[in-house]
Amino acid sequence: MSELKQWITNGSKTPFYARKTAKVSKEVKKATAKVCGLGQFNFYINGEKVDDHILDPGWTDYRKIILYVTFDVTSYLKRGENVLGAEVGNGWFIKDDEHYTFTFPGFMPPNPNPYQPYGKNLVLAVTVDIEYEDGSREVIQTDDKWKVKEHMVQHSNVYGSETIDGSKAQNGWNRQDFDDSGWEHAYIVPACEAPVGKLQNQSQPPIRIIKEYEGLYLHDFNNRKIYDFSQNMSGILSLEVKGEKGKIIKIYPAEKLTPEGDADQIAKEWVTVDSCITYIIGQENQWETCEMKFTYFAGRYIAVEGLTDEDTGRTEMRNLRAYAITSAYEQSGTFSCDDERYNQIYHMIEKTVEANMVSVHTDCPTIERFAWQEPNHLMAASIMYMKNGESLWRKFLQDMRVGQHTKEDYFYDFSGNKFYPGDGMMPGQAPCYIPNVLPVPGMGSFYDIIPWGSTCILGTYWHYMFYGDRSIIEENYDAGLRYYKYLKTKLNKDGFINHGLGDWGNPEEGALARENIETAFLYADAVVLMQFAEITGRKQDLIMLQRDAADIRDNYNKKLLVQHPEGFWCYRTWDHPDELYLTQAGQALPLYWGLVPEDKEEDIVKAFHCVLEEKGAFIAGEVGLPYVIQTARRYGMNDLICQYILKPEHPSYYAFILAGETTLGEYWEENPRSHCHDMMGHIIEWYYNGIAGIIPIEPGFKKIVIRPYLPETMNEFCCTYKTRYGEIRVKVKAKGNTVEAELKVPQEIEYTFDGRNLKTPSHTQVVILEKQGIQGVSYEKEGRMLLL
Repeated sequence: MSELKQWITNGSKTPFYARKTAKVSKEVKKATAKVCGLGQFNFYINGEKVDDHILDPGWTDYRKIILYVTFDVTSYLKRGENVLGAEVGNGWFIKDDEHYTFTFPGFMPPNPNPYQPYGKNLVLAVTVDIEYEDGSREVIQTDDKWKVKEHMVQHSNVYGSETIDGSKAQNGWNRQDFDDSGWEHAYIVPACEAPVGKLQNQSQPPIRIIKEYEGLYLHDFNNRKIYDFSQNMSGILSLEVKGEKGKIIKIYPAEKLTPEGDADQIAKEWVTVDSCITYIIGQENQWETCEMKFTYFAGRYIAVEGLTDEDTGRTEMRNLRAYAITSAYEQSGTFSCDDERYNQIYHMIEKTVEANMVSVHTDCPTIERFAWQEPNHLMAASIMYMKNGESLWRKFLQDMRVGQHTKEDYFYDFSGNKFYPGDGMMPGQAPCYIPNVLPVPGMGSFYDIIPWGSTCILGTYWHYMFYGDRSIIEENYDAGLRYYKYLKTKLNKDGFINHGLGDWGNPEEGALARENIETAFLYADAVVLMQFAEITGRKQDLIMLQRDAADIRDNYNKKLLVQHPEGFWCYRTWDHPDELYLTQAGQALPLYWGLVPEDKEEDIVKAFHCVLEEKGAFIAGEVGLPYVIQTARRYGMNDLICQYILKPEHPSYYAFILAGETTLGEYWEENPRSHCHDMMGHIIEWYYNGIAGIIPIEPGFKKIVIRPYLPETMNEFCCTYKTRYGEIRVKVKAKGNTVEAELKVPQEIEYTFDGRNLKTPSHTQVVILEKQGIQGVSYEKEGRMLLL
């Protein structure tokens, strides 16, 4: 099959149309198109959009990797004259700064390493490979015979603003009967200006529309009309307008409303996200369509300016729609129960995940839209239970490998001197378009952060556990080992890592505990790499890693493990030298990763339980929270988990529901900076392995334990998870003084049912209604870490 060989352009940094008339003289047996428009494109044949993708191709570091999209276009071509058409917009390739674009806040030093465009102009490359029924072949490629025209989208901002001029619409531009005599011929991009990244087929799921929401009118506010889509989302806005030619409609999306009822674009008094979709009416009093093309908005509400009700000069709007988009549309699991609060929390987090899985895993769709990497292991289990992440995570991990530093890579410091982060360093974002590489005074590094960079190791681990494909280890082992060796160069004189952010997002002042948290991740990286080295036969690496892990563990316990005044052992917080300061994450991480000496485990569990009960809530940030929840589950504290997640006040998941949120906030607070951050959605993992009790013992769920738990306020639940062998289903229902557990397990999966968590004072008997599969897995094998 022919490769993409030639880029064309209209010679502009703003969006353009491109079209080509091609004659097909025979019956087509098979036709395949490879298409890439940078930064984003839509592809058409004979006026019909090819496939249901939007915002192709996926975001990458375009200097290293460029994704093209392969389409089967057999059914789109017809004998005779055909028209190939494409629309190309900015994306991250050449960032357009109209309206809101991210800048670092004032409390950070000025960034000496700003965004750099990836090319001089927007570009397009197309190859259509046609195989005819008679066995002959034909190839159609982009060349200077293609014609181009400026797009009606005059500006397209990656953060969600577009300016669309209806007078520049080219109606029917991608059909055979369109007159393109007024269009220019495309320019061939010279080799010295062509994109330099390696071309690669886009293999991760494309971005698709998953649901349509109608905009419901709420009220007028200061000459604005306010609408509610009922769901916070990442979405494509579409509407129809009619009025005098040249009249301007402006639409401002927002995640929330002000107390007075206006669309509120102020993010926690930190920044104003003044995104705006602008439409300039192109025809005189004719209905015309305004629809976003090359970017997406974020929010639930919109304020519309420019609509008037006067008899003269009336400007109208109708058919207001928002189309929610995501790359994570394929379901892996489901959960429902008769306590609606749990369902509401689940739905809120699922919608947050969907809104942030848009080619990359963003932190939020509103403020930054950056591919921060830490949730790709901290949230991996929660997301993989809900959604099929197999190919998405391969893409995320490739982005990390591509972004990993060599010793020659450098940035600039505040004095304009070259700064070399170091060989093997993993950026906290991948791809990273606006690097902020220097530590912020008093806050630590936002670029070199161990729980972020460790996704190259721990994200690989979760992929292997869920999908059982050893090739993911082979792909990422060398990068992970290089990163680990880099981390060892960052150990301080006390044997700790402490240059990052600690337990980021912890609501308690002074609880970041950098030394405790970050050094525990160094140990986690070492023990996971040990397993990978053993699996892949790297014997010398295994010996080195075993020695390192022992040294890290010994130093950690020697300097942090102390005896509480009440007699039990606990882990003190290193950066509180004058007091015995305990954090939940400080006890949970050593328990989870196996840092605790065997004879001290019972004491540390007691210390963990004490600090949980003392605080009466989960006092943890995004880094510590998954380990706090999972450690509580493993050591029989499910009742506390239920109590804490349903609290009516923060920190609590249910507090977001009571506040009317439809997606998860960034921090444990009302009116958080971002109202759509999935970084603390770790409770979903507990829905599956805590309530339903579906716990993998071997990679790919080849062997599992089913250990369900019925919360006190629940009478029944049903949970499913789709493995490569088929669907696991756990359905539990209380009836009188018995609990019925209906199990369905594919025959290929070995499992053990452990019903101890279902034996409560009010339900003393467990009745198993249905069992499939093979008995024989000991639940004790779960241990501290699934691979150990």
